[in-house]
Amino acid sequence: MNCPFCQGDKLRVIDTTHDSRGGIRRRRECESCNNRFSTYERPIMATPLVIKRDGTREEFDREKLERGIRIACVKRPVSASQIDRMVGEIESSLQKMGRAEVSSRVVGDKVIQVLKELDLIAYVRYAIVYLNLDDLRAIRQEVDKLLEN
Repeated sequence: MNCPFCQGDKLRVIDTTHDSRGGIRRRRECESCNNRFSTYERPIMATPLVIKRDGTREEFDREKLERGIRIACVKRPVSASQIDRMVGEIESSLQKMGRAEVSSRVVGDKVIQVLKELDLIAYVRYAIVYLNLDDLRAIRQEVDKLLEN
């Protein structure tokens, strides 16, 4: 590993903490430039292939999932740590399923479920794309369902 500031390779670990998902956060200091930064290590577990609507298969992409959730949460009171935790929980639940392949519908349903509990506006934004709500009546019906609860 190299320093992200000066690319030096002489680093020392200042602090190490463990999280509930098995990850390790390390605070590091570069001995060349004295800048500090954090790294996060997590175990590499096999994630299933995602079967798309058209039948194609692709590797699960954590960054793609996180990007979609961030877009839904733009200008909402949802912190980066909440999004990161949500993505981690979804990825972990997919890994625990122990399946080689999983439908994109399963991934989307997990996102919808968590967003519905976290922020209703972000939920509606995500649902418009995910549930293919392509006209105002469909969106209104979804909003009316939320207001009934």
